[in-house]
Amino acid sequence: MARVLILFAHPALHRSRINVALMEAVQGMEGVTFRDLYEEYPNLHIDFETEQELLLEHEVIVWQHPFYWYSAPAILKEWQDVVLEYGFAYGEGGTKLAGKKVMSALTTGGPEEAYHREGYNRYTMKELLAPFDQTARLCGMEYLDPFVIHGVRQLTDEQIQVWAQRYKQRILELRNL
Repeated sequence: MARVLILFAHPALHRSRINVALMEAVQGMEGVTFRDLYEEYPNLHIDFETEQELLLEHEVIVWQHPFYWYSAPAILKEWQDVVLEYGFAYGEGGTKLAGKKVMSALTTGGPEEAYHREGYNRYTMKELLAPFDQTARLCGMEYLDPFVIHGVRQLTDEQIQVWAQRYKQRILELRNL
């Protein structure tokens, strides 16, 4: 059984029904460590040594967050800048994460059709997630297909629960790799 580390980053969780449901669906699962980065680091002062130790203890990393401005919330970007440092995650001697798997778990306000060449956002999700893919590649990790939920503001309570169960199932699949 692989150990899964979920790095959760949502600066306004109280306004996100879907992310609350996703979080609740995976908390307490055996072999899964859930870290709310905004809860851990309200002042954005990330303890890189603790975070690096957690990375070493897990085989699968999940970056879970809303897709803000075609990227991640500030704390996840800060986490990447501070934790994935030269000599640890990449560069000379930086092979500590080689062979690990990483996946993005994202929510978007826009509908799925907005994320196509002909759509409102002009690019596919794969294209927009290229920086995450390249970050994983630079660190010697395998970037898995993302788990994406589009149009979250229009979801009914029932649809939210279906998505939460799908997410839980995906995390179970990752844990059982």
